[in-house]
Amino acid sequence: MLGEFEYLILAATVRLGDNAYGAAIVKEIESAARRKCSIGGLYTTLDRLEAKGMIKTWMGNPTPERGGRSKRMVRVLAKGIEAATAFYETVSTVSHGTSWQVGQTGARK
Repeated sequence: MLGEFEYLILAATVRLGDNAYGAAIVKEIESAARRKCSIGGLYTTLDRLEAKGMIKTWMGNPTPERGGRSKRMVRVLAKGIEAATAFYETVSTVSHGTSWQVGQTGARK
């Protein structure tokens, strides 16, 4: 099963489509999750996801706005889509009928 951060990376990558690269993925995650995302943590996790066969990365063409540096582009593969779908379905299933209000049965202040 995927971890939360792996899922966020896969979801952000799919949302970004052909514009999915390191800095754009970080920005997408920070915007959606409203928390910081380290570029080092992102690249470590990208390496792990690629080793698992869930994504493919490659170096894009150098761009003037990046001082001639290339972007590490990312695409989610079928195995990544399957894993993200399973993660989402599991969270949805376990959350079904749950009320996230303090004071409910099982919730603590």
